[in-house]
Amino acid sequence: MDLFKVVCKMPKRAGEMHAIHHYFFIFLFVVVFSSSNGMSNALDDASEKRQPDCKLSLGAVVDYTSLAGKKEKVAMDMALKDFYGRRTSPTLHVGNSRGDPIGAASSAKSLIEKHHARAIIGSRAWQEAFFVAQLGNESQVPIVSLSNEAPPWAFSQRPFLVCAARNVDAQMKAVAAIIQSWQWRQVNIIYEDFNPVANGINPNIITAIQEVGARINELVALSPFSPYPSISEKLESLKNGQCRVFIVHTSITLATKIFQEASEMGMMGKDFVWITTNDITSQIDSLNASFITSIQGVLGVKSYFSTSNKHFKDFQSRFQVMFRLQYPDGPLPEAGTSTLQAYDAARAVALALEGNPYSKGNGCADKMKGQELLEKILETKFEGLTGLFNFSTERKLAPIHIFSIVNVVGKSYRKLGYWTEGLGFSESIHKPSIYNKSMSILGQVFWPGGPWSVPKGWAIPTSHSYRLKIGVPTGSTFREFVNVTYNDHLGGDPIIKGFSIEVFKATLALLPYHLPYDFIPFAGTYDSLVEQVHVKNLDAVVGDTAIVSNRCEHAEFSQPYAESGLQMLIYIKPKRSQRAWLFQKPFTTYLWAFTGIINVYNGFVVWLIERKYHPDFRGNIRNQIGTMLSLSFTTLFSQQGEKLHSNLSRMAMAVWLFVALVITQSFTASLTTLLTVQRLDPIKVDIETLKNSGAKVGCDANSFVVKYLEVVVGFHPNNIKRMHTEDDYPQALMTGEIAAAFLEVPYVKMYLAKHCDGFTTSGPTFKVGGFGFAFARSSPYLPDISQAVLKVSESGKLQELERSLTSSFNCSTSQLVDNHDSLGINNFWGLFVITGGTSTISLLIFIFHYVRQRWYQPSCDEQQHHSPANDELLMFGPELENRYQSYL
Repeated sequence: MDLFKVVCKMPKRAGEMHAIHHYFFIFLFVVVFSSSNGMSNALDDASEKRQPDCKLSLGAVVDYTSLAGKKEKVAMDMALKDFYGRRTSPTLHVGNSRGDPIGAASSAKSLIEKHHARAIIGSRAWQEAFFVAQLGNESQVPIVSLSNEAPPWAFSQRPFLVCAARNVDAQMKAVAAIIQSWQWRQVNIIYEDFNPVANGINPNIITAIQEVGARINELVALSPFSPYPSISEKLESLKNGQCRVFIVHTSITLATKIFQEASEMGMMGKDFVWITTNDITSQIDSLNASFITSIQGVLGVKSYFSTSNKHFKDFQSRFQVMFRLQYPDGPLPEAGTSTLQAYDAARAVALALEGNPYSKGNGCADKMKGQELLEKILETKFEGLTGLFNFSTERKLAPIHIFSIVNVVGKSYRKLGYWTEGLGFSESIHKPSIYNKSMSILGQVFWPGGPWSVPKGWAIPTSHSYRLKIGVPTGSTFREFVNVTYNDHLGGDPIIKGFSIEVFKATLALLPYHLPYDFIPFAGTYDSLVEQVHVKNLDAVVGDTAIVSNRCEHAEFSQPYAESGLQMLIYIKPKRSQRAWLFQKPFTTYLWAFTGIINVYNGFVVWLIERKYHPDFRGNIRNQIGTMLSLSFTTLFSQQGEKLHSNLSRMAMAVWLFVALVITQSFTASLTTLLTVQRLDPIKVDIETLKNSGAKVGCDANSFVVKYLEVVVGFHPNNIKRMHTEDDYPQALMTGEIAAAFLEVPYVKMYLAKHCDGFTTSGPTFKVGGFGFAFARSSPYLPDISQAVLKVSESGKLQELERSLTSSFNCSTSQLVDNHDSLGINNFWGLFVITGGTSTISLLIFIFHYVRQRWYQPSCDEQQHHSPANDELLMFGPELENRYQSYL
């Protein structure tokens, strides 16, 4: 008992209580097993001392503190009395477990040692049955348990354990069907963890929930010994979350604590959903009326048994009379599932002890050993109150496949209908019955807070600091869809705009509630952005995010808000019918004009400087002009260096010849390209042609299109060019760097609105997903978001946003398209500055020398000697003088 005192003195804080009950279990094992070696001998000695009247003892372990335990005890008494009639029946000794595994084990130990019980019936809670079965194993006393939660391994470790309660694992599928009926996508599961008795939650419920597409938001384990503060702490955490669907899979004792705390915390009102499993639902009628009033609207699943047959009706009436006799001051209850199971279990033990009560010669059952009695129990077969009572080779009864769906209303509950495994919900189980996968066939449900509307199953978290974290891509190729900038005046906060953002805001405006959020820019690929939702770094993704299969593995998408598809964009070059004027295409009109002007200017400078040395440069005005123009243009195709006498003209001519050489070669190269490069005909451009010719194609660098072109379409990776900005496409297509570009349909529309001349689509449209908003799998917001997207589209708001997206562009690049192959002034402006500057400097030097000679030369010399320079400015003098004389 020292260990017991130590355990009792341990601190009882809420955080330590989960560990304390392990010490109770250790204490139990010490107490129980310390005398286990002498149990069998004591039973043998007691057996030898029994009188030949075969007066037998049976044991029962029930919870006398609960109404359910009292009903089980009355049912066992009735079963023995009904079986033996007026004959002497075994004495039923009942131990009170008080809902405690230690109390159950202590009671069982007393029944075996003091009352020499041949078999023990009861222990509806598995944590009680676990230790009682261990005692039965050591003493070779069959334990007929009323628990339906026994794990498979228990029967191999406890060979004297028999389960007289039908397996209800199929109830998990019924619970999942309820979840699916109302399209709740997340659930919280509260279960009883009495480790080391069992290892966590029953995996069947997890599997069933996942099979209907729902997700388990929280798994909350509570110990049977959990105090109210600990339960309150766990419920407070759940209340602050967004999921409002709770599945309670515990014993009735723990469930009463949970619902009491939930009611005080306001969690039994509107928007909350509570679903209980069989162990709780089957005993709701055993709870007091005040407690039932606090759990109005709870849905429950309980095992079905027929209440319409004569056998049950007779038992029900007699049971209430017997219960009133034994407990005159208590309420008059209905016979529940555990009551019927207790009756059938006691009857099975009586059959095993005595066989057919009307047969003679069976002898005294007192000589029957524990192993033999166990075998007799397993051989029993009869039609019980809960159906055919017949044990399988695994020492279990046939499982239940039909469950009643009940709704707590008023002082008890009302039966909504039934759920049958493999068939679904129905209002009746009698043929012919209409079955449906949806629970809506069962009629109106009274929900917590009132029956007027079906709870959504979720709500905005009560924590005021909670805001959705929504990721947006920073690397969008087309900034009109998503554009992330930063404003230094606002502390560097991101400014996020674009078509996708406006669609999302219009969608949120149609939600029936406010949804707070924050945009979080993300620099990376779109695939990695969606993966952030899967790892819970983000709650959603908003942007020009395409809906593709690999991304659906990490998130769920809303309805697409932009047209789906992948198209090929090509550039159409001029047709061959325009090649008569193809010679002018290498240069732009401005370059041709400026080249002519600079030619005339350079020719004029050279002609003026060289005129005094060349008699050919003299003559009448027409001859001089013709000579000057000829000199200007022949410099492009000949070399005049050996005929020039002045260093100034040689300097101007040398630079001009260099410029002329560059211009001539550039003209030749550009014209050759125009003559030899094949023009693409959009009618003849197809995928196979591009692949067979090894042509390069372009697509967005961060898009799924890269892999799609490689894996699905079949382009070689080396022929796929990744484009990083929208401006890369026109230049690459016009220069032939890429033969085609593959863009999603929304991008194509945007591109053609800005570049309407020379560009067009070609080939088929590949079916891929459109743009959508990505949310976490089974997100409660997703159905409302998808519905709102459809409303935005149907109201015309989406079309309005699309028009505003493209209306600001009027194909202002048409001239660029017309002259895309031509070289302009910008390509040669440096050379023009050099040659023009050189000629101007030569001209200024020449004028300076002329002025200087005229200014300092004596007048007598002017009369006697005429400088050649004088004639440079009087070159037209003689002709003008002759014309003047002729007119006179």
